[in-house]
Amino acid sequence: MQKAQYGILRFAKYKGPEIGNIEAHNERTKEKYASNPDVDLTRTKYNFHLIEPQGKYRAAAEKQIAAAGCKTRKDSVRLVEALVTASPEFFKGKKRADVKEYFEYALKFIQAHQSPETIVSAVIHMDEKTPHMHLTFVPLTADGRLSAKEIIGNKKKLTWWQDEFWRHMVKKYPDLERGESASVTGREHIPPRLFKQAVHLNRQRDIILQTLKDITPFNAGRKSTEVAEMIEKYISGTEDMKTVLRGYEGEIKALQAENAKLEKDLDGSKESIQKRIENNQKLTEYEDLKRTAEAIPAEILAAYSTLNATEKTVEI
Repeated sequence: MQKAQYGILRFAKYKGPEIGNIEAHNERTKEKYASNPDVDLTRTKYNFHLIEPQGKYRAAAEKQIAAAGCKTRKDSVRLVEALVTASPEFFKGKKRADVKEYFEYALKFIQAHQSPETIVSAVIHMDEKTPHMHLTFVPLTADGRLSAKEIIGNKKKLTWWQDEFWRHMVKKYPDLERGESASVTGREHIPPRLFKQAVHLNRQRDIILQTLKDITPFNAGRKSTEVAEMIEKYISGTEDMKTVLRGYEGEIKALQAENAKLEKDLDGSKESIQKRIENNQKLTEYEDLKRTAEAIPAEILAAYSTLNATEKTVEI
């Protein structure tokens, strides 16, 4: 049975200093990416833009905001980033031209609902496990107001974005299923299915490790084929989880900021303490899931590298 293929659209909001960090990541201006081991700098040359930035992200945003005559506060959202991708299975076997066509079609959807003039950059990363597009835009409304809340707003609006994105993409890619309805700005909790997926991944990991230990010169041929299939499914599962977890990064940052603020609450009210406990529970759950997706044992990574030395996730 073929695994479901999802079209994925996620939003994140940025206010100030962090804009420089996302620009460095998106435009690959760093020399090393220790915090993201998925980045393969030998493949960075295959990254490409659909819309190239005309200068620095922050400067471009401030210029547009000033031209629109908008007043800003320190906490005003100056840039919104849309992460567009699909399940890893969708990209398997696709050539560079096919991948580009997918993101061009997705870009048309964004431009139909957000003024093209507000888009600062649209760059496709081919140097990570799953191709994806980082599209950044200034959240200016049609009548010239700066309002990320109105554009990607509440849960109802986020659900609308997901519904419309799927309706657009499925016209050209009928096998795609609708992605999750929530986004980084509207999630209340991590869905139970992710915890079930984590349990399944941990079980797969343990079986693979045991199988690797059981390989001997006498059964190497049969066991190697067996373990290769298991590792492929396991790695694919971790990639799926990492893709979904990226959509929570905005909420996690917000929870961390809220906790930092609550810790300064000198009155130590019951409500304040309870809120910190709830936030910490969510943060712990997120970190546990993240470890499951990212902490792949070295033995499995080594075996995966050996068994797939001549294969690539996407054909260039």
